[in-house]
Amino acid sequence: MKTMALILAAGKGTRMKSHKSKLVHEIYGKTLIERVVDTAEKASIDDIIAIVGYKKEEVIAVLKDRVKYAYQEEMLGTGHAVMQAKEYLQNKEGKVIILSGDVPLLRSETIVALLNESENDATILTAIYDNPYGYGRIVRDNNGYVEDIIEEKDASESEKAIQEINSGIYVFDIQNLLEALTEITPNNNQNEYYLTSVIKIMHDKGLKIGTITVGDNTEILGVNDKTQLEYLTSILKRRINNMHMQNGVIIEDANNTYIYDDVEIGADTVIHPNTTIKSGVKIGENCNIGPNAYIREKCELADNVKIGSFTEIKNAKIGENTKVPHLSYIGDTVIGKNTNIGCGTITCNYDGINKHETIIGDDCFIGSNVNFVAPVKVGSHVTVGAGSTITEDIPDDTLAIARERQTNKQKRLTK
Repeated sequence: MKTMALILAAGKGTRMKSHKSKLVHEIYGKTLIERVVDTAEKASIDDIIAIVGYKKEEVIAVLKDRVKYAYQEEMLGTGHAVMQAKEYLQNKEGKVIILSGDVPLLRSETIVALLNESENDATILTAIYDNPYGYGRIVRDNNGYVEDIIEEKDASESEKAIQEINSGIYVFDIQNLLEALTEITPNNNQNEYYLTSVIKIMHDKGLKIGTITVGDNTEILGVNDKTQLEYLTSILKRRINNMHMQNGVIIEDANNTYIYDDVEIGADTVIHPNTTIKSGVKIGENCNIGPNAYIREKCELADNVKIGSFTEIKNAKIGENTKVPHLSYIGDTVIGKNTNIGCGTITCNYDGINKHETIIGDDCFIGSNVNFVAPVKVGSHVTVGAGSTITEDIPDDTLAIARERQTNKQKRLTK
């Protein structure tokens, strides 16, 4: 059966106090809207449609051709937003899930569970809150099906006591949704079309509307301002760190360790405090990382590697048992196994125009404060004297020392 996702991404987000769209603000290295699309893709949704409006060009610039687009030129509510995607829904059979572009922590497993709920004509993702103030309440009929969603301002005292709330995430049969959309009206002070109105319309037609209660309430949290953005970032950071610890990684201080998405770390590797590891990094077993280390994208560290304090690694492959203990920058570099990199070593990878590679072999000893001016290749079993600036290749089994008095040139090189 075909599955579709409509992502509501047209709102202004005025509480962000920003000159750019709320949805292109980043949470832990990815924009809000990218995280929602990522989740839909991981859930194997067939078609994803983003409904864009305010600053739509910024959202489109981020997502490009990953999704299809519908346009909401006037901000007339969530129901009106879904109406703008009618051309994608017409003559289609299957299910459509409604997602919010500012709810970035939803798990793909939750989407799959909603889509697999086949007993109902529609399914709402709900949550149980001890204090549900501000949320729409789930009102059920005598058979336990949802008959309405009542907003806080419209709720009676008995309805306000209901602790089951609406997350704003729904799965509908496509044709049932299209029919209900033709009947919603803007009967409210804002003169807007609310998507919640289709719930009562469907119930009154005898359709069965069920729920799935989310296991982790943080999944449905949205971002309305920058305080909430920081809060959700901290939740995501903790979620990722917990996953690595459950897989056998030792993180000494999870509150001050920053591991981004899609990082692989082997068992018994120790991550010391204030370490940042960016997306896509692969780290082997029994490594020792940090404190205060920065490992950037495209790095691969073999087993038993040490990356010490105040060391930055970028686009580098580092072999087994190799140590980069402290105060070094290693960029665009391949280092073999059993090599020791002395304190303050720099691979000078950028000439002002292009990036160049440094290659260092196995069983090398690199003294402190060495500069490798790339491109340069160092063989195996090489020792480089402290304070050397290496500008030429070094063959195997060699001691290299490169020190001389400073020479000043009248003109510096420019682009």
